[in-house]
Amino acid sequence: MGKNLIQQKRGKASPTYRAPGFRYFGKVQYLKITDKAIAGKIIDLIICPGHSAPLAKIKLENGEITLTLAPEGIKVGDNIKFGPGARIRKGNVLSLKDIPEGTSIYNIENNPGDGGKFVRGSGTFAKIIGKIGNKVVIRLPSNKQKLFREDCRASIGIIAGGGRPEKPFLKAGKRYHAMRAKNKLYPKVSGVSMNAVDHPFGGSSSHHKGKPTQSSRNAPPGRKVGKIAPRRTGRTKR
Repeated sequence: MGKNLIQQKRGKASPTYRAPGFRYFGKVQYLKITDKAIAGKIIDLIICPGHSAPLAKIKLENGEITLTLAPEGIKVGDNIKFGPGARIRKGNVLSLKDIPEGTSIYNIENNPGDGGKFVRGSGTFAKIIGKIGNKVVIRLPSNKQKLFREDCRASIGIIAGGGRPEKPFLKAGKRYHAMRAKNKLYPKVSGVSMNAVDHPFGGSSSHHKGKPTQSSRNAPPGRKVGKIAPRRTGRTKR
């Protein structure tokens, strides 16, 4: 009799795979869009197990507390400004239409008001390449270029914590506990390396597949693994 695949076990939301959110300091997202700029002061820098980058705890002029990703070169006591009229300075948040070309930015919104979705990892940044009508062309850390709406917001600077992956873990146990703190599954085992009872690709002398890695869109749960309804497979011919 077969067993649930790992992705099925995770989807069941058992305590084994539930994220330890009670240890996270909070959600990192921008304030609601307003017509006036809001100023705040950094009162603390936090290391949060749920984020790869340090967080800046900001007390706004209206008394509210918010969290944001800390850029390089920021310190406790610095002022941060959100909204129109803010200067091009580390940590300030502006609309893409107000940021000049060539500026390093991070935590970019995909849609205006969603709080930031792109470029949130430690040490990463994107650059504004150009502006076409009401769209802004941005080069992401992957070197891919993407069009964003001009009223999406982003922060100025480079996210702190660069060089984090350069220190080796040295032991699998240390890596396991680091991944466990963020509820990331480790180690990851390929399906062909599993036993036949654990995965459709498993069994029959280790890495020998024995079954196609493409899966139909209408395949039942438990068989819907690998490349799901791919448009094409194989190497891309240039």
